[in-house]
Amino acid sequence: MNRLTNTVRPYAWGSTTAIPDLIGTEPTGEPQAELWMGAHPGAPSRIDRGHGPVALDAVIDADPAGELGEAAVKRFGPRLPFLLKVLAAAAPLSVQVHPDLAQARAGFADEEARGIPLDAPERNYKDANHKPEMIVALTPFDGLCGFRHPAEAADLIEALAVPALTPYVDILRAQPEDQALREVLAAVLGADADAIAETVHAATASAERLAADPDGLHARSYGAYAKAARSFPGDRGIIAAMLLNHVRLQPGEALYLGAGVPHAYLDGLGVEIMANSDNVLRCGLTPKHIDVPELLRVVRFEAGDPGVLRPEPTPEGEEVYPAPIDEFCLSRHLLSTGGHPRTLPAGTPQILLCTDGEARLHTTGPNGTTITLSRGESAYVPAPETVELTGDGTLFRATVTA
Repeated sequence: MNRLTNTVRPYAWGSTTAIPDLIGTEPTGEPQAELWMGAHPGAPSRIDRGHGPVALDAVIDADPAGELGEAAVKRFGPRLPFLLKVLAAAAPLSVQVHPDLAQARAGFADEEARGIPLDAPERNYKDANHKPEMIVALTPFDGLCGFRHPAEAADLIEALAVPALTPYVDILRAQPEDQALREVLAAVLGADADAIAETVHAATASAERLAADPDGLHARSYGAYAKAARSFPGDRGIIAAMLLNHVRLQPGEALYLGAGVPHAYLDGLGVEIMANSDNVLRCGLTPKHIDVPELLRVVRFEAGDPGVLRPEPTPEGEEVYPAPIDEFCLSRHLLSTGGHPRTLPAGTPQILLCTDGEARLHTTGPNGTTITLSRGESAYVPAPETVELTGDGTLFRATVTA
């Protein structure tokens, strides 16, 4: 078991204060968007086993079975299959979707065969893996997740009273659900740049007005769209976002985002876990490349409830966030002084993150070690080690499905 030294990624949408407050450092004045914990080669955590700091991906590469366990290597290959993050959004992330595993493999192979460099701006597939993910709110957290029912989207857009949006409203009311959502999204993404920018500006002004009425229907959603428009004025993604469910998570609540589900994070601090992949297809709120045909092929045009998740308690005191995926399993422990020690079993690799208070970790056996994690600190536990857990605080546990 080893304490992790982690990298903060300074993306432009990040908060200047949330991550520094969590990890106990002074703000730099620059955005600090994501704190990465894991073995992703883009920013691997570092551990020190007595010979100086070493990147976690290099440690795992040197002995995959010894670090991850033979069962995990057999199922997922010789790398840590998940990436854990703390995400701090002060402005919207792009509206995006992720491919399923078959789409990722086919898309990566195709772009490799065509010789598109991995760092090319038009590259869609950076690897051959899928990227299901989950976000758990640490503060009130605004996001977009999945499509609204077309009738609801039509009501929301019609209330803006922007004539240029009337054709979209008519399609949403007249066509079958999946066809309506596909046609409107394709029309928005394919519209003339100047014309759609003018429409977005008009829609934004109306959204600001409707958001000012606290008793108005969808007032909170209009406020979220208007705020996003201040970061991306005239961006067609504002109209695309209006097709999606606006969700406000309370601390401890979560969203699971599977393949093909359009989504965006808007504002707040959360713990995020995902399969170890960089594959993203964007459809708005971004200056980056948008591949419309590939996006429309990957998106699942299915409307429904966004499915806010709450943790399910186990008899051992662990609270598990359910997700239909094997590459990661996320849970939390609410620890209290005087509580019975809890055992985190061996057999799978683990990353443990303290988000409040203090957690004490002790590995059992003749060479057992003890680490105390304070707020914002994390540790890596290789598969062979069993951990005894005590303390007074909140600890998130990331591992794979056993």
